[in-house]
Amino acid sequence: MGIVRLKGDRSVLIRRLLPEDRERLLTMYSSLSAEAIRWGMPPYDKTVVDKWLSNLRNEIALVAIYDDRIIGHAQIYKFPHKRRKGLGDLLIYIHQDFQNKGLGTRMLGKLLKDARRQKLHRLTLDVVADNEAAIHLYERMGFKIEGVSKESYFGEDEKYYDLLTMGIIL
Repeated sequence: MGIVRLKGDRSVLIRRLLPEDRERLLTMYSSLSAEAIRWGMPPYDKTVVDKWLSNLRNEIALVAIYDDRIIGHAQIYKFPHKRRKGLGDLLIYIHQDFQNKGLGTRMLGKLLKDARRQKLHRLTLDVVADNEAAIHLYERMGFKIEGVSKESYFGEDEKYYDLLTMGIIL
């Protein structure tokens, strides 16, 4: 995939996720700050990572590497059922030390390019309505808010938050 230069002048390699990335991916997820996963769906443990790695044929999965560490993970799960042909679900996580540096934009851009190349038709994602930075990124990349699921995310603060469904037709 290639080397990209981020704000702050660091260079990061973005490439496909490989089975041998298992331990480094687990290390990244275990090192994420509470704020970095505040709006996520942890835990991202061995069971979850092994599930992702065992299903790479149904995913477009990328990692970002800096100093031999995985510092970003983004993927599209391609639904295999024929009634969901060309549809995918997206997720992206960036290590807190690399947020607001342009890495999410670069990784998402590469995912969208690959999705178009593979002739996917539509992508969706769910995002907590309070996660303004993520919503801004998704909107910049062409995603539109398609719906609201009221009070359907239970935060660590034991409050309920709205979830937005966002989508893009490729």
